[in-house]
Amino acid sequence: MKTILIIEDEAQTRNLFLKCLEFEGFRAVGASNGTAGVSLAQQHSPDLVVCDIMMPDMDGYSVLSTLRKSHRTALIPLIFLTAKVTMADLRRGMDLGADDYLTKPCTVEQFLAAIDGRLKRQEQLSQIYGTGDRDRETRSRPGPLPQANPAPAPSIFPVCPRLASVFRYIEAHYRQPISLSDVAQEAGYSPAYLTNLVQELTGRTIKQWIIERRMAQARTLLATTTQSVRHIAETSGYSDAGYFTRQFRQFHNLSPQDWRRQSVAKTTD
Repeated sequence: MKTILIIEDEAQTRNLFLKCLEFEGFRAVGASNGTAGVSLAQQHSPDLVVCDIMMPDMDGYSVLSTLRKSHRTALIPLIFLTAKVTMADLRRGMDLGADDYLTKPCTVEQFLAAIDGRLKRQEQLSQIYGTGDRDRETRSRPGPLPQANPAPAPSIFPVCPRLASVFRYIEAHYRQPISLSDVAQEAGYSPAYLTNLVQELTGRTIKQWIIERRMAQARTLLATTTQSVRHIAETSGYSDAGYFTRQFRQFHNLSPQDWRRQSVAKTTD
């Protein structure tokens, strides 16, 4: 049975969350302030902490910072609860190691979905990295990850454990229509948090990484096959060959046909 710790100073909200969790089969533990929450985290070693940011005695950032400094609690995933999220809030939470944000007021369905997504993400990490239930990416030093759908183009993604599931999902689905929401759901993050996390760690957006992967596939096929541009567009994830050609030109300052001719010329020189 998974243990979830709720740190929330509003009694009505805290009790609602605790009852929902118990109804769903979780072991739910509640704390009315940050100090008590840290103590309960040390005592129960929960599988996940959901913590309000604005609390009178010890705010959520202080709770997270304290948990991250203790070996016993450093790897417990934490979701922040907040009435509003600014870019500064996201960046501060990311710097401290927050795993996601939930904006209040949220529905019970949104609350449970966030918890379910984060717990599934932890299970995936444990299976992928061969670590304990609460080991997170920062503890792992994985070797090359297996590709769900091997492609002829070499990997264009950086080695970044916190984004491993994001890049795996793009690798497996770049030939299909995919959106930020699709990737965020798979990774167990909210779209807003994932957007800022990817930008912070790579300097690019999810959309840019999807385009990068599609372009890598297109270049490989242009250079190594005689397939038509239309077929290459479809194989690389574009249903519209005209749109593919325009995007390829924006990306390389050459049309696919010109890029292919230059690539062949370099090979034969």
